Amino acid sequence: MEKAGKVLADAEVTYEINVMSAHRNPNEVAEYCRNARGRGLRVTFGFVSGVELTHPDKGTEMFLYELGVDDRYRRRGIGRGLVAALADRARERGCYGMWVLTDADNDAALRTYRSAGGGEPEETVMLTWELNPPG
Repeated sequence: MEKAGKVLADAEVTYEINVMSAHRNPNEVAEYCRNARGRGLRVTFGFVSGVELTHPDKGTEMFLYELGVDDRYRRRGIGRGLVAALADRARERGCYGMWVLTDADNDAALRTYRSAGGGEPEETVMLTWELNPPG
């Protein structure tokens, strides 16, 4: 995750990188955040999640499922750092590539993904199924 650390350092963001699961260990994550000031840090809220997808003939790739940064901390390189951290994690786990879907008019997301090394967008068609409609 060195690349993510460099992005944050270049943006003059003091950071620690610690891979944690708020879903699996919410108390551990809460305690980590509560003790941030004692480590000289201010907690900024951002997250990235990815899903490994394996095809039997192609190998494993990383799908960048979600990225979010608190509005107060946007445009500081945090999103780029989170994407870089996920890409580093994907490399460590042997993924051959990483991809994401976003809306064509989502300029903030496109800027973030491009600045983190994402390629040029492709024209794609997405189809959806409503399997259990609300109601």
